[in-house]
Amino acid sequence: MTTLVLPAWTTVAGGALALAPVLWFGFNSERLQAWPSDRKAASSAIQLALPALLCVPYTVVTAPLGMFHWKWFLLYAFLPVLIAGVLMLVTRLDPEQRGHWLEFVVLLTLGLTVDLRWFDNAWPRHLDAFNKILLLDAGLYAFLIIRRLTGVGFDLRLRRDDWKIGLREWAFYVPIALSLGLAVGFLHWHRHLERAWMAPLIWIGIFFVVALPEEIFFRGWMLNLLERRLGRTAALIITSIVFGLAHFNKRTTSFNWRYVLLAAIAGIFYGRAWSKQRRSSASAITHASVDTIWGVLLR
Repeated sequence: MTTLVLPAWTTVAGGALALAPVLWFGFNSERLQAWPSDRKAASSAIQLALPALLCVPYTVVTAPLGMFHWKWFLLYAFLPVLIAGVLMLVTRLDPEQRGHWLEFVVLLTLGLTVDLRWFDNAWPRHLDAFNKILLLDAGLYAFLIIRRLTGVGFDLRLRRDDWKIGLREWAFYVPIALSLGLAVGFLHWHRHLERAWMAPLIWIGIFFVVALPEEIFFRGWMLNLLERRLGRTAALIITSIVFGLAHFNKRTTSFNWRYVLLAAIAGIFYGRAWSKQRRSSASAITHASVDTIWGVLLR
């Protein structure tokens, strides 16, 4: 009995540790912007070393299950520190926050790691979402604490305008997605709406596990930085194309062009939702609402 309960409890504990930074950032965004930006050598060293603690959730989850490996432990300890170090350097090279090429290297590293599932073998089956959460923690720490990047708009205190903007862009996108998705055979109506009553719970799960991480990455970081280099329209188009291409391997082992097309178009509306008030929370509402409709009514 103990051997069955212990992994369950430690998985919950590991999940709490992994989500704690996300929740802290999500409810303290204004306080972060008010922090002094000057750093002494000692405080810089501490700030640089702090994200190494992200190896703790990995240990808590995997050790009781017999899946702990030192190589993954070291990776989750050093990769967040490396990302923080790169962005600490960028802070000195680009204090005006115009968008430095090293920032895009960080984004490329994080994006490919998640999309190509490079670290999924570190986790027990069905718990690979931990990898996405820990990398989100690392990115939030580096971009918000070290880089002090403005305009990310990550705030879990949802406002009325977040809902208004998010649902408006959802209403704009859904008719396009339905007509195009059904026409190309990507979407199909469910014959039985067995899970319709679960829609609110499905929405909440998608919002936190899928929509928020992707919106912070693609809109709060990528679109935000590209706008400073290329302007609003070009940045929106490029980010949407990249967002579409990030779905090339979803639901298939080959290039899923239908998913890429629908996701790229969705990226336009997600980007519009973010750019209205530069809040990832608004675009995450659009994103979660779209995915919930697909899950409940379509397949």
